[in-house]
Amino acid sequence: MDRLIYTAMTGAKGTMDQQSAVSNNIANAASTGFRAQLHKLRAVEIQTEAFRTRSFAVDASVANNFTPGPIQYTGRPHDVAVEGKGWLAVQLADGSEAYTRNGSLTLSPAGILQTRDGQPVVGDGGLVSIPPDTETMIGRDGSVSSIDPDSGVVNIVAQLKLVNPPEADLVRGDDGLFRMANGLPAPVDPAVQVAGGYLEGSNVNVADQMVQMISLARQFEMQVRMLQTAEANDRAATQVLSSN
Repeated sequence: MDRLIYTAMTGAKGTMDQQSAVSNNIANAASTGFRAQLHKLRAVEIQTEAFRTRSFAVDASVANNFTPGPIQYTGRPHDVAVEGKGWLAVQLADGSEAYTRNGSLTLSPAGILQTRDGQPVVGDGGLVSIPPDTETMIGRDGSVSSIDPDSGVVNIVAQLKLVNPPEADLVRGDDGLFRMANGLPAPVDPAVQVAGGYLEGSNVNVADQMVQMISLARQFEMQVRMLQTAEANDRAATQVLSSN
């Protein structure tokens, strides 16, 4: 009885965590550059000095799906999509670096290239500053150029910091940005290329996530029924013992 309750209870909790992750994936199906999150459960036995009596389910791994999403043309000069593997580097409020695939960029009032959430984009010489009253063009190598609309003169003002660290070394933060697990900045990778005027969509497969949500709902219902069965068996056993 006790073993049944432990297995069903922890299984139900793990299923709820999986449902939360799937719900978050579906909610971000239209988010630029979003990476789907994956949860996997496994059974673990409780080790005692005498013998093994119980087992429960634990969240064995929280992984990320790093498959590239679809690239769509926007025509906006500050939009940029990373082609294939790689990341854009942004600076956080504490001065540390984080990495994103969301290339929907804009200019701050001071002319600093930043994300829609206000994180400045990191360049080869620090923050990327765009001269006023100029047009912007981002090359495939991440070079940021300013174009004088009157004379047509093109000047390269910065180079985006493009990185491609091992995916196993990246951890997702609560803000959705990725960081190096060791806390150090990732090195520049000159092989990473970008497409100016494009954005990368989310890699969430909505149909697959909906099917998984239905499967998890049925699994959760089964585990709750196991708890109800354990309660009914306990009640019946109590009645049998009390009648004697």
